[in-house]
Amino acid sequence: MTDHRDLEAELRAAVRGDVGFDATARALVTMDASNYRRVPLGVVAPRDADDVAAVLGVCRARGVPVVARGGGTSIAGQATGTGVVLDFTRHMTGLLELDPDSRTAVVQPGLVLDRLQEAAAPHGLRFGPDPSTHSRCTLGGMIANNSCGSHSVAWGTTADSVRELSVLTARGQRLRLGPGWAGAPDGLRELAEGELSRLRTGFPALPRRISGYALDALLPEKGADVARSFCGSEGTLGILTEAVVRLVEAPRARALAVLAYADESAAAEAAAGLLPLRPLTAEGMAADLVPPGSGLPEGGAWLFVETGGETAAEARARAEETVRAADVVAALVVTEPAAQRALWRIREDAAGTATRMPDGTEAWPGWEDCAVPPARLGAYLRDFRALLSAHGLRGAPYGHFGDGCIHVRIDFDLLTEAGVGRFRRFSEELADLVVAHGGSLSGEHGDGQARAELLPRMYGAQTVALFERAKAVWDPDDLLNPGMLVRPARLDENLRFSVLPGRPVDVAFGYPADGGDFAAAVRRCVGVAKCRTATAAGPAVMCPSFRVTGDEQHSTRGRARLLHEMLAGEVITDGWRSTEVRDALDLCLSCKGCRSDCPVGVDMATYKAEFLHHYYAGRRRPAAHHSMGLLPEWLHWTARTRTAALVNALAAVGPLAGLAKRLGGITPERQIPRLATRTFTSWWRGRKPSGGTGGRPAPEAAERAEAVETAGAAAQEDSSARGTGDLVVLWPDTFTEHLTPSVGRAAVRVLEAAGLRVALPPTRLPGRGAIADGTTRAATALLTARRARVCCGLTYVSTGRLDRARTVLRRTLDLMEPVLRAQVPVVVLEPSCAAALRGDLPELLPDDPRAARLAAAVLTFAETLERHAPHWTPPVVDRPVAGQTHCHQHAVLGDGPDRRLRAAAGLTGELSGGCCGLAGNFGFEKGHFAVSRACAEEQLLPAVRQAPAGTVILADGFSCRTQLDQLAGVRGRHLAEVLARALDASA
Repeated sequence: MTDHRDLEAELRAAVRGDVGFDATARALVTMDASNYRRVPLGVVAPRDADDVAAVLGVCRARGVPVVARGGGTSIAGQATGTGVVLDFTRHMTGLLELDPDSRTAVVQPGLVLDRLQEAAAPHGLRFGPDPSTHSRCTLGGMIANNSCGSHSVAWGTTADSVRELSVLTARGQRLRLGPGWAGAPDGLRELAEGELSRLRTGFPALPRRISGYALDALLPEKGADVARSFCGSEGTLGILTEAVVRLVEAPRARALAVLAYADESAAAEAAAGLLPLRPLTAEGMAADLVPPGSGLPEGGAWLFVETGGETAAEARARAEETVRAADVVAALVVTEPAAQRALWRIREDAAGTATRMPDGTEAWPGWEDCAVPPARLGAYLRDFRALLSAHGLRGAPYGHFGDGCIHVRIDFDLLTEAGVGRFRRFSEELADLVVAHGGSLSGEHGDGQARAELLPRMYGAQTVALFERAKAVWDPDDLLNPGMLVRPARLDENLRFSVLPGRPVDVAFGYPADGGDFAAAVRRCVGVAKCRTATAAGPAVMCPSFRVTGDEQHSTRGRARLLHEMLAGEVITDGWRSTEVRDALDLCLSCKGCRSDCPVGVDMATYKAEFLHHYYAGRRRPAAHHSMGLLPEWLHWTARTRTAALVNALAAVGPLAGLAKRLGGITPERQIPRLATRTFTSWWRGRKPSGGTGGRPAPEAAERAEAVETAGAAAQEDSSARGTGDLVVLWPDTFTEHLTPSVGRAAVRVLEAAGLRVALPPTRLPGRGAIADGTTRAATALLTARRARVCCGLTYVSTGRLDRARTVLRRTLDLMEPVLRAQVPVVVLEPSCAAALRGDLPELLPDDPRAARLAAAVLTFAETLERHAPHWTPPVVDRPVAGQTHCHQHAVLGDGPDRRLRAAAGLTGELSGGCCGLAGNFGFEKGHFAVSRACAEEQLLPAVRQAPAGTVILADGFSCRTQLDQLAGVRGRHLAEVLARALDASA
């Protein structure tokens, strides 16, 4: 048996790259995007081909398997292994050469496809295949799986785009594969030439035949192309170290014809008939994968048919020709690039959205990408649906209809013995159905463990035996990815769910979308790795820390994998006390970007809070959890003692500020924000009301306020509801109250200008009776009440003080009961606080019906004006804007009303995506400053620096404004402040 420590030491001595045998390194690669899990001995990230050769030499001597891994998005299990995993995504990521004249590129296996596309685009070129994972899949992985993508009807598979491959065999041979038997290992030619008849007749002629080895590419009439034959071998024949790939000319203009049909079979039957028009794509999907408000024409299924041309008019003309040729229920032709991207995003996210049925039931890969002749696809889909029904299963097919290839996630029960048995029976019957239609078990993602066992049903025993002989020629010691393609593991072994606890673990959050089961929440991550995108696109936020570090453990997927292994208890053995999980979560900004950007809605911010809650139970907490986690309490007492000015003065003294930061766990690079010397609530109580005199409400206002209270709408003895329109309660969040009361004052100015009546939440907890219960006089109740304040609990949640958060939130619900009874909207100006009330509150108190009612009552500033002052016209500012949409607003609240309000006010331009990097306490904590600044430098700071003179810098969140101030010296403003200033200027 191999001594892991000796193996690790020998590898460290032999390679210049990274060697990881620790629990974190191993846990991160136990799974890919499939149903399978295998635990490796260790992980090596080689720096070059010499490192790869060294790893192979060490492992060969010790009989240790080697598995090559790219982006880890394989869906059949072929990127997992029990030996040493080679991770090419850290160092061997280069684009070594791009020759526009020959239309070729030389790439290393870890290069992400999008990086190649970006480099080729200025030359009018592109790599033809483009899987939906193009932003994170690697060229090595694409070659290993012979990946395809949506444009395969025009540009074929990866094998069609490969010219030469540099490969290392398990025994250390360096081969340069190409046509004309170039680079063939000894014995391969003899093997092929002895089986010419079988190679000519035993392989289905399909555009998407990916299953098995492509030995027919070795036929003399096909050029005896060893490189093409190597494609799709899933790392079982050799290790790719470099590739020369072909590029194609990209059309100068594109149009998208969206064709609506009654159902998916009708769409599938139509797709084959459109191929003579030579479209760039013919993609299909059904209604059960399309979110509401998608903008698609009415129908039950759609084809996305892309056309190209030298000009926009030519591309549009071809799209319109496609519409005329198609027998459709309805159609839409889209030429605007941004609109096309938005529609394509629906299709690309299907790999994730398909993992949840419309009712929330989990669905899984395993039969993800069968392919049949395109003309047979409609009939096959009908038979496929019938087979699903016969087994009591459900799935939502979508995919490459023009190539006869569909993807589907099926609601297999992979948690019970009976469910796994049904999974096997269905798989066997579906394999027979695919073969009956002349198809291939895999049409894109490879066989892996999911389908290799069933290859005899497709090819027959003799051809499968030929595959085994080919494997022996390339890898006689069976060191490379054993158990894949030949002599495979059973399709129902190594299932990743089998190691999870059978009963729900005790947790603090409710996890309503996962039946209260934390393991089910963690299972949401299926590994499609959208979080590993190296650059943020458009408004996307996920995953800012990964984009800074490039380390898998700092991606949403990586953290989910560690949590999965924590629950499994095999690799990570300390449970909730795991330092591996703690360290991976340390750089999670709790931005909640994954909640919206992850196709399956993984919410790592919630998982982090849950973990911290358990990890620090009964333990000493970091200083930052006290200094910033208890921020509402510190600031409240500062206001009560009226010492804000003193605190500001002390913070301005360098040595004292440095000491305070050290004691508080605050990074020394940060300045301590200045406190307001007069809180927002103090200003509210002392302001002169319209038509009144002095600081107290005018008699008529006081009478109206008492009436409002008696009705149960506002329970604050010294709050007057001013205005004549709808009543709204303005939430005095901690940041508005103590740090930027100008935002609250501006919001009051705008809301009242829009005709709304503004009140603040109650500040008295009832003693005897209930304030504003409609029967108890307010004055009587106030005599027995005690003063309190509302709080969203955000800082307690973000530091994992969930017991304290629940206490604070229950007190808040007690205070807000009169407001909830009166069904008054609650306006929250700070996006993070609004998101906490909408999301965290009902999940922390799922058994309290008031929590859901308050969550439903919460509105953003823009939502309030849109819903309750729809006829109000904002002042015209007529200036461009720059800045960033708050990450919590993007993830939880949405920014549609904000966009419309800005447009109505003449504020032009788009706000950037990403995260500002401060993220509440994150950017202040010691050790986080570099990551915090790098996050800001990704989108926010460049956008602000490049903004022309006169641009309004918008930042609704206190964190965003603080980051702008401290890193760029720029004053960001809440939208309310901008509108209030415009109102004052026009008065």
